[in-house]
Amino acid sequence: MNQVVANGTRQVSTSKGADDSPTQYLTFSLGGEVFALGILNVKEIIEFGNVTEIPMMPVFIRGVINLRGAVVPVIDLSARFGGNASAVSRRTCIVIVEIDSEDGKQDLGVIVDAVNEVLEIPRAEIEPPPSFGAKIRADFIQGMGKVDGRFVIILNVERVLSTAEIAMLARMGGDDGNTATE
Repeated sequence: MNQVVANGTRQVSTSKGADDSPTQYLTFSLGGEVFALGILNVKEIIEFGNVTEIPMMPVFIRGVINLRGAVVPVIDLSARFGGNASAVSRRTCIVIVEIDSEDGKQDLGVIVDAVNEVLEIPRAEIEPPPSFGAKIRADFIQGMGKVDGRFVIILNVERVLSTAEIAMLARMGGDDGNTATE
């Protein structure tokens, strides 16, 4: 419902409970932890296949794949978070994520141990990110979703997959990627 304010501008009022409306997230496993990405960023999930390595890249950039004629960089999230490179198993997947970059929309592949499910998490069940104690950088965490008495780490996809930061690390000549500036 629209309201006319005294100065003649219109404001759109939100429907009752809109702040508590659930948001959908794709959940996945990585190193024994459960993480989530906003479903609107996820384009598709593909089986782990041939990844062409690129020399002189940070450890967390596994290489590129050919996705229907397009070259898509593939990021190893475990290595991006400062851990070891992901070991490939039969459940290993590549999640194709679309992010905004300076050059417009960019597709990136993200290696995960296994895709779990799509969950709806009400905004009221999402806590702010912890300031310390997490195994990953605090700016990588958008929030902590409470689902069935456990926490799901909701990733800030713009920070984790920042094309500007990844390009800067790549220019540093194959740095291990774990010493990113904050």
